[in-house]
Amino acid sequence: MKKIAILCTVILISFSLLWVLPVHGEDKIYDSVIRLHVLANSDSEEDQSIKLSVRDEVAKLTDELTEGCTDIDTAEAVLRENLGKIEECAKKKLDELGCSLPVRVELGRENYPTKSYESICFPAGNYRSLRVMIGEAEGQNWWCVLFPQLCLGAASAKQAENAFIEVGFTPEQYKIITKTDEPQYKLRFKILEALGGK
Repeated sequence: MKKIAILCTVILISFSLLWVLPVHGEDKIYDSVIRLHVLANSDSEEDQSIKLSVRDEVAKLTDELTEGCTDIDTAEAVLRENLGKIEECAKKKLDELGCSLPVRVELGRENYPTKSYESICFPAGNYRSLRVMIGEAEGQNWWCVLFPQLCLGAASAKQAENAFIEVGFTPEQYKIITKTDEPQYKLRFKILEALGGK
């Protein structure tokens, strides 16, 4: 009788966990986007203003470079081939601002905290990332989603959904990043973060 009670308890717990464990492709979110991370030289008002100006120029260029890319591997390859061009774009903007700080651009993987962009929220984890580091890169930083293209402009909810679906998100995965106010998804994000994402 005791064994039956234990078995029933295990089955009940297993079914309960099906609602919160990352079983709907949440973990694939990490490999479905490329993030843009711009780091300011310092937290001074001037350095923060410079960061935003560099961000705008780099975001315009990366949007142009990745336009027409239909999958993340192609977008990553295009960005990798153009790292020099992206760095030159950032340097040019710094020169225009009369700023002599150096700038470095890298493409790799980086750990991100949980981050919301208007109605979209990505769980903390290890993402593909284009990093633009200005000077000492010790100031407040700025993030956006570079691919699919969500760094510039205010896309409608439908446009944003279409952008994610076009690059391989399933409707369920898109629902996960836009329904994060629901306890089910909050708990899934916590589980993903505890598992380390990748």
